[in-house]
Amino acid sequence: MNDPKIKYDLETIRHSAAHLMAQAVQQLFPETKVTIGPVIEDGFYYDFQRPTPFVPEDLATIEARMLELSKKGLEIVRKEIPRDEAIKKFKEMGESFKVEIIESFPDGETITTYSQGEFTDLCRGPHVGSTKDIPVFKLLHTSSAYWRGDERNPVLQRIYGTAWNDKKELKAYITRLEEAKKRDHRKLGKELDLYTMNDDIGPGLILWHPKGARIRHLIEEFWKNEHFANGYELVYTPHAARVDLWKTSGHMEFYKENIFSPMDIEGKEYVMKPMNCPFHIQIFQSRLRSYRDLPIRFAELGTVYRYERSGALHGLLRVRGFTQDDAHLFCRFNQIEEEISKTLDFILFILKSFGFHEYKVYLSTRPEKFVGAESDWESATSALENALKTTGIEYEVDPGEGVFYGPKIDIKIKDSLNRFWQVSTIQVDFNLPHRFEISYIEEDGKRCQPVMIHRALMGSLERFFGCLIEHYAGAFPLWMAPVQVIILPITDAHHEYSEEVAQKLKKEGIRVEKDLRNEKIGFKIREAQMQKIPYMIVLGSQEAEDQVIAVRKRRSKLTETLKIEAFLETLKREIEEKYIDILE
Repeated sequence: MNDPKIKYDLETIRHSAAHLMAQAVQQLFPETKVTIGPVIEDGFYYDFQRPTPFVPEDLATIEARMLELSKKGLEIVRKEIPRDEAIKKFKEMGESFKVEIIESFPDGETITTYSQGEFTDLCRGPHVGSTKDIPVFKLLHTSSAYWRGDERNPVLQRIYGTAWNDKKELKAYITRLEEAKKRDHRKLGKELDLYTMNDDIGPGLILWHPKGARIRHLIEEFWKNEHFANGYELVYTPHAARVDLWKTSGHMEFYKENIFSPMDIEGKEYVMKPMNCPFHIQIFQSRLRSYRDLPIRFAELGTVYRYERSGALHGLLRVRGFTQDDAHLFCRFNQIEEEISKTLDFILFILKSFGFHEYKVYLSTRPEKFVGAESDWESATSALENALKTTGIEYEVDPGEGVFYGPKIDIKIKDSLNRFWQVSTIQVDFNLPHRFEISYIEEDGKRCQPVMIHRALMGSLERFFGCLIEHYAGAFPLWMAPVQVIILPITDAHHEYSEEVAQKLKKEGIRVEKDLRNEKIGFKIREAQMQKIPYMIVLGSQEAEDQVIAVRKRRSKLTETLKIEAFLETLKREIEEKYIDILE
């Protein structure tokens, strides 16, 4: 029963809130079947099958019923029953989806259920003691989803909700949600004219507009220069290759559902590349390599194509064609730790350059199904762990979550809304060097197989760009801004001086635009602020006469009068230092 002394963790509270929502739904809409209701970051959802979709008004009704049930303080009772009895019970309840789940469990397995009032659900738990122990909750929105994520299965109705320890926490979360909506990269991408997606081209494929392309160019230019400085060589590879290459790599076996259908070209089957790694191996294999050549570091901004189901696509964050900031390092076994340490330093430098200073790091170890010798796995995992310790990075071990071909490090960055984004990864690979039989000549003259390290700093440009848009709310730092300065003449009489100032700025490499429209200066300033341009220069008769400029920052109401030379010094310093101030 309810015990006020017990303090439940948020995951338990949210799990119980999902059951409370399902109970309320079935009381209000008895024809509804329940499926699954997991806890997710900051909340929960539950998938239902019913003849008609939920509408926004339904959420208010469901939430009100949840509140009634919560106040009743219904005891939540855990029960263990045999598998066959559980199947019979849920069949009698008409819950076919639950029956399907139970039938997937091994014979003889004990099934756990939780009941509150007339409602019983299949669940491992844990749960709170009673419905009164769920402090505060709110239903957020609905969507559709396929049963078990398979588009061949029935379409379900999903309701998302959240639950917290108190009203203060809930209010803070709702405020963050509202701010996240304002920062949504899909909304800002359109408003700032950065990119679009077009149904005539196909879902999940991006059209980069001039301003978005300018930012991408700046990111790529910085990326390339830093790779040259860190001992990498840039390579370029095709967008497609014969199917045989992907059979050798194992992608057709392990990754087939994400590969686009083969194309017939002159009687040979080709596919759009889902990965860059086999191409980099081909470059490594193109000539005999010596131990003196190692480590070899190939880097590429390589565009890859992966089939994602339409329901999984999400703006720039989940697409079908994207550019990986990819690299593959070929090294001797005793070089792994040093290469990992250098890569970690490189990753942190890149992330800090874009304004990300907080992150979570995970070391993922050997899964149940793996290739390669256990001794190699242990050595590689130790190398990753030692590199993390040497760099002084705090990390968590994620047991069994390595990829089948080797252990890995994953890095999630924290943005300005305290959300975490998966971006960087370092993976040790024993599989591909073996499959492609690559080798180098060791010091004793024998052929040896190199170790291959897969590495991405930003992940994909599309996803990272989406993250940047939301992190900065579209107000990019000066060095990344597509337009750095906009000149706003007060009247037509000031166009000549505006052109003079613009040319001086352009000559120094500053990206500048002029707003020569016959509009009031207040309107022009608001427009420039809406476009989130870092600096505005307002020019009138006094400025022209004194040969000065009136400078205003995008978020400021203050105007500073400067000589153009002094302003240029400020711009150059900010650009060179990659100055970043989220709040300005």
